[in-house]
Amino acid sequence: MLLYLLLVLQTKANAQIDPAHCRYPLGMEDGRIKDTDISASSQWYETTGPQFARLNREEGDGAWCPAGPLEPADVQYLQLDLRQLTFVTVVGTQGRYARSSGNEFARMYRLDYSRDGRVWISWTNRLGKKGNDNAYTSVIKDLHPPVIARYLRIIPVTAICTTVCMRVELYGCPWTDGLIAYSTPEGQILSSPGHPIATLNDSTYDGVLERRRLSGGLGQLTDGVTGQDDFLQTHQYNVWPGYDYVGWSNDSLGPGYVEVEFVFDRMRNFTSMKVHSNNMFSRGVKIFSSVSCWFKPRLIADWEAEPVEFHTVLDDRNPSARYVTVPLGWRTAKGLRCRFFFADVWMMFSEISFRSVNSAIPTQSPPVITSSHPTEDSSMRTTLDTGIIYGASTDDNSTSILIGCLVTIILLLVVIIFLILWCQYVCKVLEKAPRRILKEEQTVRLSSSSDTIVLQSPPVPPRVSQMDPHYERVFLLDPQYQGPAVPRNNLPELSQSAEASGGYAEPDVTQCTPHQCFQSSVPHYAETDIVSLQGVTGSNMYAVPAVTVDSLTRKDISVGEFPRHRLHFREKLGEGQFGEVHLCEAEGLLEFLGENTPLPEWDGRPVLVAVKQLRPDATNNARNDFLKEIKIMSRLKDPNIIRLLCVCVSSDPLCMVTEYMENGDLNMFLSQREMESTLTHANNIPSVSMSDLLHMSAQISSGMRYLASLNFVHRDLATRNCLLDRRLTIKIADFGMSRNLYSSDYYRIQGRAVLPIRWMAWESILLGKFTTASDVWAFGVTLWEIFTLCKEQPYSLLTDEQVIENSGEFFRSQGRQIFLSAPPPCPPSLFELMMRCWSRDISNRPSFNCLYQALRPPR
Repeated sequence: MLLYLLLVLQTKANAQIDPAHCRYPLGMEDGRIKDTDISASSQWYETTGPQFARLNREEGDGAWCPAGPLEPADVQYLQLDLRQLTFVTVVGTQGRYARSSGNEFARMYRLDYSRDGRVWISWTNRLGKKGNDNAYTSVIKDLHPPVIARYLRIIPVTAICTTVCMRVELYGCPWTDGLIAYSTPEGQILSSPGHPIATLNDSTYDGVLERRRLSGGLGQLTDGVTGQDDFLQTHQYNVWPGYDYVGWSNDSLGPGYVEVEFVFDRMRNFTSMKVHSNNMFSRGVKIFSSVSCWFKPRLIADWEAEPVEFHTVLDDRNPSARYVTVPLGWRTAKGLRCRFFFADVWMMFSEISFRSVNSAIPTQSPPVITSSHPTEDSSMRTTLDTGIIYGASTDDNSTSILIGCLVTIILLLVVIIFLILWCQYVCKVLEKAPRRILKEEQTVRLSSSSDTIVLQSPPVPPRVSQMDPHYERVFLLDPQYQGPAVPRNNLPELSQSAEASGGYAEPDVTQCTPHQCFQSSVPHYAETDIVSLQGVTGSNMYAVPAVTVDSLTRKDISVGEFPRHRLHFREKLGEGQFGEVHLCEAEGLLEFLGENTPLPEWDGRPVLVAVKQLRPDATNNARNDFLKEIKIMSRLKDPNIIRLLCVCVSSDPLCMVTEYMENGDLNMFLSQREMESTLTHANNIPSVSMSDLLHMSAQISSGMRYLASLNFVHRDLATRNCLLDRRLTIKIADFGMSRNLYSSDYYRIQGRAVLPIRWMAWESILLGKFTTASDVWAFGVTLWEIFTLCKEQPYSLLTDEQVIENSGEFFRSQGRQIFLSAPPPCPPSLFELMMRCWSRDISNRPSFNCLYQALRPPR
C-alpha cells in the first residue's frame, strides 16, 4: 500500500497533464460532438455528409465521403470543432463498410489543427503517416507530439485516383491551462569534452522562428513530458540527447536572463506558475535564481509597471530535476512576460504550466515555493529506484541457495499471514462485548474499490443507552441528519496570559476547563426540528433549528434586489449539485449599498463578489432551500462571517451576492508562504509570522463563536472555507465543497453525499451527529492546518477508509487511534488546545467562546 501511495504521489508530481493517461474519447462516437460542430470541404451525397463520420457508427451511408474520386493533388478535409482548447493525444480512423455495401477507406491522412480558427498548422509526424488497410477495422494512431487545439482537420491522402471515405474519433482531455502561445529565445547546443552533444532546441514548436526567437506557438514546454535528472537521457526513442529540454547558455544570451512571454485564451486570475527545471549542477546547470513576471490585461495594452518577483533558494546538494512553484499573487491578465535569471552557466526547462482560479487540477501536488530541500517527487523517485536496484541484485553462482532462501521466506510468510488472520479473528470476538453496550450490533464494511461505507444493522428500533449519557441513541449513518446544537451563551471570560514568547502572546489554556466552557444541561432538538440548508452547491453550510427559519418573513431579509445586468462574469469558482458559484465584478455596488455597506474601502478598484446561482432546472426542494439560505444569510452580521450583500430573485435564475476576499481562501494563501525568518527576509520569500497565525486563528474562533450563539452548525469548517483580504481579515464561507481544487478533501458515501471526513468528529462519522461540539473538533483540525501552513492534508498518510476506521478505534476506546502530530512552529499550549478540541467526550471539548478567549491578543 505504501509503495502504491508513493507511485500515485510521484505520478501526480511529474506533470500537470500526462499524455499516457489523457486518452479519453472526445465525443464523435457517443455524440457529444454535435453535428453542427462537424463540417467538410465537400460531400458526395447527403447521406455521406460530415455528420456521418463517427467511429463505429453505421448511420446514413456509413461514413463521410468527399465529392468525386480523390486525386493525389486534391485537398479535401473533415473539420471538427471541439468547442474548447483540448490536449489531443490519439486519432482513430475507420473506413466505410456500410453493412457490406461499401468498401472505401483512406490508406493515409494528414492532420491540420488550429487554436483560433484562423491560423492552421500542419502536424508533423516523425514516425510516418499511416491510415487504414481495410474498410471496417479501426486504426488508433498516437500523436507524438500531442496537439493542443480547438479545431482539427482530417485530410485523406491517396497516391492514385480513388474514392475514399472516413469515420474518425479523437482522444484526449481538456487543456485547462488556457495557454495558446509562448515566445522564447531559440534553444542552444551544449558541447563539452567527454560528453555527447546535447541539442536543447524546442523541436516540436509549432510557431515561427525569426531572428533566433520562437513566437506564436506551443512546443515541448507544454507537451506534458518532464525531463529526467540527467538531461542527456530522454523519454522518446530515436531522438538526440537533450531532446526533452529547452536550454540556454548565460554566455550566449548576454543580459543574464531568459525572457519568455505567454499568451492565454482569455483573461485569467493567476495563482501560480510551475516550472520544471534541471539542476545537474555538476554540468553547470541550475534552476533559475529568481524570476520577475509582468502582466497585461489585454494583448494590445502596455505591460503593468509592478511585477511579481520570486527568489529561489538554490540547492547545491540534490541534482534532481524538480518543479519550482512561483506564486503569481492572484494577478489578472491575458498575457505574461517572465524573466528567468541564471544561477549558473546553463538553464534548462522541460515543462511550464499555470494555475488559475478556474483551472485547478485534482491531480496536482501541493505547491512548493522554495527549492532549499529536495523535492518530494525526486526523493520518492530515489527511494523507488533504490528499491528496484537492490531487488534486482542476483547471484548467478548461488542459484540453489537462492531458491532455498525463497522457499524459506515463502513458508515464513504463510505462517505470519495465518497468525495475523487468527489474531484479527480473536480481536473481533473480543470487540463484540463492548460494542453490545449500544444495544444494537453494527458492522462496518469498508470497501476501498468502490469508496463506499456499508452499514448493516438488524431491523430493531434503536434503544437508549444507559451507559453513555452523552448520546441518546445510535442510528445508521445519515449525512442529512444534524444533531443538537450546544449553546454557548453567558459563558465566563477567561484571562489571557500576559507572557510573551518570541514577539507573540502564547495562548493560555490552563483556565479553559470543561466546567467553565459548558453548561450542565444540553437542550436537544428533535431530528424533525432541524432544518438542513442544502445550498446551491449541494453542501450544507448551516444546520439551524427549524423555528429559526419558520419565524422569518420577507421583512427579515435586510438586503435589496440588485440589478442583474450590473454583474459582470469573471470566472467560475465552482459548481455543485444544484448550481454554480461565480466570481463577478459588481458595477456600482458601493453606491447601491449606501452608507451601511459592510465592504471596506476599495481604493477605486472593481468590487469583486461571489455569486451563488441556482440552476433553472433545480428541484422545488432545492429552490426552497435556496430561499431559506437567503433568509438565514441575511441575518448573519459578524465581521468574521461572509456577508450577504444583495440578491437577484425577481427572475430566474435565483442569485445571492456575497463578499469575496481578494486574497482568496486561507489554504491557498498559507500554502504559498513560509514561516518568517532571516532567510525569508533575505530572499524576499512570502512569509507569515507567528502573530499572524494566532491573529487568523482568533478571528476564525470569533466567527464560529457568533454562529454558535445562534445555534448554527457549520459542518464544513476548514481553511479552504476561510477567505481573507489584503489586511488578513478572515471571513468564514462555504465555497470549498464546490471547487474542484479541494475535491480530494471530501469523501462520497454511497453516492448520496460528500463529507469532509478528515475534519469531522468521530460521532459525526460514525453516528451522523453534527453539533457545535463537532464544529469545535473541525476547528482543532483547522488550527493544525494553519500552523502547518497548509503544506499537508490532515492524516495524509491514511486513506479515506483508514480515516473512518481510525475514528472507529476511538469510538471503541481501545487506545489505538492515530492523532495529528504537533506542527513544528506550534507552541505546546496551543497544541494542548487542539487536543482538547479532539476529546472523545463532548463535555471535555472547549467552547468557541473559550477558544476565542484563549487565542485573542492580550488587552
